[in-house]
Amino acid sequence: MDSEDIQRVKDFLLQLQKDICSALENLDSIAVFRTDNWEREEGGSGISRVISDGGVFEKGGVNFSHVYGKALPASASAQRPDLAGRPYQAMGVSIVMHPINPFVPTSHANFRMFAAGDVGEDSTWWFGGGYDLTPYYGNEEDCIHWHKTAKQACDPFGESFYHQFKLQCDDYFHIKHRNEARGVGGLFFDDFNELGFEKSFEFVKSMANSYLQAYVPIVEKRKNFSYSAEQKAFQEYRRGRYVEFNLVYDRGTIFGLQSGVGRIESILMSLPPKVKWVYDWSPRIGSEEEKLYTDFLRPRDWV
Repeated sequence: MDSEDIQRVKDFLLQLQKDICSALENLDSIAVFRTDNWEREEGGSGISRVISDGGVFEKGGVNFSHVYGKALPASASAQRPDLAGRPYQAMGVSIVMHPINPFVPTSHANFRMFAAGDVGEDSTWWFGGGYDLTPYYGNEEDCIHWHKTAKQACDPFGESFYHQFKLQCDDYFHIKHRNEARGVGGLFFDDFNELGFEKSFEFVKSMANSYLQAYVPIVEKRKNFSYSAEQKAFQEYRRGRYVEFNLVYDRGTIFGLQSGVGRIESILMSLPPKVKWVYDWSPRIGSEEEKLYTDFLRPRDWV
């Protein structure tokens, strides 16, 4: 990988950030994204864009970062110990949208590239990312649309990729200490370079460009549903699971903290604004809240 390839990826990610923010602002209709540009003393910079207190989104972020340093953090070299201590570059766009309405799912997406070693023929590179959906009240139509869109983004590059990355997503977004899925999954991939740079990059672009196609129709259908105080409270209770996963298991969050980016507001922008933990709570038998656990928070074939 040469410097020209790195710049192409960076240009794509910056445009992706702009396009997603524009589409989500149009969807919200009230709030706009606040933009913060930041620099990292050790090397790198980023653009954090955050929306809050809108008509649709209670809080959301679409962040770009490009950081580099002299030695890969432990979280990035754990899967590749042979690369420990080598110089690195890491860039990506991370998206988390927390809606106001509990009938609208939270969505997360991340598209990133790592390069280890000096730029040139001897450098090691890979892509990672994907997207997943976290409903509070399960809806089969939404889940099928989400997964069909993901599959359509993958299929031109090989019929096995959707199934492979769907299983990896189910495995990754699993809250081990509760033995519980975070949501209904989607796609997750890491250490991906098997198609060569050009085709691997095209694959990532296809997946990234499908995120809005997967999420926006769901939001449009559900954003005006009426809901009760009890349903809002359940949303805030389930948001606690999101916090637990991100602080304990999420590789991107851990990498951000270990790499010393220093922009803690950007690293933790994925956390929802209002959360509650209730001691030893369980859903009422036969309720819609129980149905989330029995019918949705378990691995399923949606397409």
